[in-house]
Amino acid sequence: MQLTAPTTRSTTHSPAVRDADGMAVAAFILGLVGLLVLNVFLGPIAIALASVALWRGTARRGRAFLGLGLGVADLLVLVAFMQMDSTVSWSF
Repeated sequence: MQLTAPTTRSTTHSPAVRDADGMAVAAFILGLVGLLVLNVFLGPIAIALASVALWRGTARRGRAFLGLGLGVADLLVLVAFMQMDSTVSWSF
């Protein structure tokens, strides 16, 4: 009787997919933070990172779509406050 070690599947992704996963998480975080501060900068960065992550085939598609939506929301919040204050920035 011959005993063999059980085979395990490797669940690691390629470096490109891992990078895309990191971009999806970064897009989500930047989009979330951008709702509060620096939305004129963080919104477009979140949109760009989420788009690249989706294009590269991230495993975290939901997080990338949330980052994309939050990036757009950042810009919409900026436009709304600009209309209220008639300035390029907004304050409380």
